[in-house]
Amino acid sequence: MVYHIIRTFQASLKYRGGWKGLFEHMYTNGDYPFKFGTYMGCDAAGNRYYENRVDYPFGQHRWVEPGDIHNFDSASIPPEWHGWMVSMNDAPPIVEEDYIGERKKHIIPLESVSHAPADHNVGHQEKLFNFHHLTNLSTVRSRGFGIGNPIVGLPPGAKDSYYTQPGSPYNEASIRPRVNIGDLDEDKGGGRPYKSMKWAERLRTPAEKAAIEKEKMDAVKRAVDVEKASAAMRKMAMAARGAGSVAGA
Repeated sequence: MVYHIIRTFQASLKYRGGWKGLFEHMYTNGDYPFKFGTYMGCDAAGNRYYENRVDYPFGQHRWVEPGDIHNFDSASIPPEWHGWMVSMNDAPPIVEEDYIGERKKHIIPLESVSHAPADHNVGHQEKLFNFHHLTNLSTVRSRGFGIGNPIVGLPPGAKDSYYTQPGSPYNEASIRPRVNIGDLDEDKGGGRPYKSMKWAERLRTPAEKAAIEKEKMDAVKRAVDVEKASAAMRKMAMAARGAGSVAGA
């Protein structure tokens, strides 16, 4: 057992090119720090792909070693390699590209002239933009407060790179401009605009709210006093006309 562990360490050091490569692999693939396999290829993001069908069961026989060990995102795996990773394809993309390239040599070009504006029939396509080699751009969004997203490398103030549906509150073309209906500091030149009465209530200071409440109470008191005075005058008028007396008494 001990001999096997020592031999595994020696093989790992040789396979990984020294202690640095071994510790790097342990850091990125903690479940299998001494996993060996056949190098199958590399993608544009620097991710390296391996396969070992002999020593590992199905589902664990293919794996990826990230190019950026400190900031790996599964979305950086391109679709062609993703299909190979999940065993949808038996051949790695490099083999498929060679096969397609070889078959293209035997294609007989058509003599007819085409004036079609596109070389495909899949309709409108947005220009592909891979931010930091991320094929899934839904992760390329700001974390809020203008700080960007250090996880995916989005700088502060940069726009989100993922698609939004028309009508979404995150779609720039669908964002309605703010329309203010007043300003609490209009007599001072402005400074506290509001778009609704509820918004204005949030902007008022406690002193302003207390003054408004006092003004409401004073208005209610004045209304009560006016009503009392009117009632007294009506009572006096009714008494002058003999209101309340019984006829013939």
